[in-house]
Amino acid sequence: MKIQNAMFALRARPNGLDQIRVAVAAPRSLGRAVARNRSRRRLREAFRAAIGDLAGLPGCDLVIVARSHVATAAFGDLRTAAATALAALVRRVATA
Repeated sequence: MKIQNAMFALRARPNGLDQIRVAVAAPRSLGRAVARNRSRRRLREAFRAAIGDLAGLPGCDLVIVARSHVATAAFGDLRTAAATALAALVRRVATA
């Protein structure tokens, strides 16, 4: 399943485990290594917090690809976007 956002693209696939695994990718278009690493850390933390608040999502692998807006976004906006994306993912899994 794919979920698109201005700050990231999220892909999810069931993994058959009882846990959610997260991988974050940042393309070179985000800038130098420092900017890419900072974007990855911010996304990882936003999704960690959102997953902790989440119930009802079976074990799956999440691949998050950062987009250029993530570098300038406020962290609160990033957390809100992560929570919204995961809520949409739960709704899609429930209907599938």
